[in-house]
Amino acid sequence: MINEPIDLPTALKSFDQLWSPRIVTQVNDYDVRIAKVAGEHIWHAHENTDEFFLVLDGELSIGLRDGEPGGADGGERVVVLPKGAVFVVPRGVEHRPFSTAGASILMFEPTGTSTVGDRHDPVPGHVDATTGHALGQPRSLPYASRP
Repeated sequence: MINEPIDLPTALKSFDQLWSPRIVTQVNDYDVRIAKVAGEHIWHAHENTDEFFLVLDGELSIGLRDGEPGGADGGERVVVLPKGAVFVVPRGVEHRPFSTAGASILMFEPTGTSTVGDRHDPVPGHVDATTGHALGQPRSLPYASRP
């Protein structure tokens, strides 16, 4: 990691891949990741860690299967995060981020945390199943294409 200030708008301009986070820095044993998103991710859960989201641009929605009252379909609900909003998905809660018009987000999670969690739906080609890429590193092969 570089020990210089990082301009997030410039960092976001350095890649185009959707759902393929870049690690901009680390804090102790945590990655600070940025990503561009559009369309849907997959339902997944992180059994041992919370997941922090900050919307830098656009709007991000997160479907949650957390059993909260008021949720349709037996506990499913959606939280909507406009630009500047933060939300933490608690560990073990199934969630599915999505953005109709596209968004840029910042995530904070333990180094080595998979973008598709510990349990998940089948991974489509547009979702990068990764633990993050360093800025300037290209996206890996789609999950389905890996040997």
